[in-house]
Amino acid sequence: MNARGGALSWPAGHDSGIGLAGVGTALPGDPVDNAALSRWLGITPEWVEGFIGTRTRHFAVDLDGGSVRWTLEDLCTDAADRALADAGADPDDVAFIVVATATPDALMPTTAALVADRLGIDGVPVYQLQSGCTGAVQAMALASSLLAHGARGRPPVGLVVGGDVCSKHLDLRQNFRELPPSQLVNYVLFGDGAGAAVLSRAPGAARARLTRADHWLSGLGRAPGQRVEWFGQADRHSGRPAVVEDYKAIEALVPVMAQEVLDTLLDSLGWPAESLGHVLPPQLSGRMTERITRGLRQGLEWDEVSCVAETGNNGNALVFFQLERLLPRLEAGGRAVGIAIESSKWIKAGFAVEASG
Repeated sequence: MNARGGALSWPAGHDSGIGLAGVGTALPGDPVDNAALSRWLGITPEWVEGFIGTRTRHFAVDLDGGSVRWTLEDLCTDAADRALADAGADPDDVAFIVVATATPDALMPTTAALVADRLGIDGVPVYQLQSGCTGAVQAMALASSLLAHGARGRPPVGLVVGGDVCSKHLDLRQNFRELPPSQLVNYVLFGDGAGAAVLSRAPGAARARLTRADHWLSGLGRAPGQRVEWFGQADRHSGRPAVVEDYKAIEALVPVMAQEVLDTLLDSLGWPAESLGHVLPPQLSGRMTERITRGLRQGLEWDEVSCVAETGNNGNALVFFQLERLLPRLEAGGRAVGIAIESSKWIKAGFAVEASG
């Protein structure tokens, strides 16, 4: 149901039929396990494992000194290079770039423009979307539309990139024992990373078909579930925490919203639930993903494709890590759906993938 009580319907014109030609991902440094994280935060590994359920994550920031070891630009460039290599494509083949992130390195220039420069791409449109966990799906939806309506003579390939470096927004110098759970959770929940996909309208170029990708706002009259501040020189010492979230609201609402996305996807595509081979559930944390997956399964035998327990919640990178795991498992005739929920102002997103041929 939507906010006015009516049935959800999928917006028209988003059956993309665009090929998913290649995927690449990038993580900064070695994984940080719960024992190491617990020593640093002064909390028990049992608390992290029981409350969050994430085993490892990666940080672009040095936890001891606080220096930035990898920028978002670094990670997005690495992921894009790997996606192009996976697709057998060159930078000259790219007609446009879409980057999704909630944590850009700077307000200007955009990370998208810097990544294009690092890749040696010029003379093409470059877009950057500011969003959280649904941003990657938003980017795929935009890219699918651009490819479907692309000008003749342009290369039939688009590069979609998503990534976040959440750790740069966290204060590493404070007394963590004094933090309330609503702030402490951010230090154990999130990780950093980037992912990318090459989308193509060229026949026969794809490993799978991106059948549908879309998103819609679902937060009318509802307080934001998460807020990430941007501190300028004038307000950086205001005493406000950089990141806060209403995790109780998230626990209550995200499973319901995920079910609505799944139902809407299947209805709009005309796919019986039994025809699904794989589901890519929202990747909030290990524990929340387990809970959401149990609710979505309803006795069906599809394969869950998850990554968050190993990568941490790295925002806009998550969908690409899931797709990287999905593609080798997708057999002829196979179908998969992915779901992403963003608690910032409550955005739902979903996409569907079918095996090529």
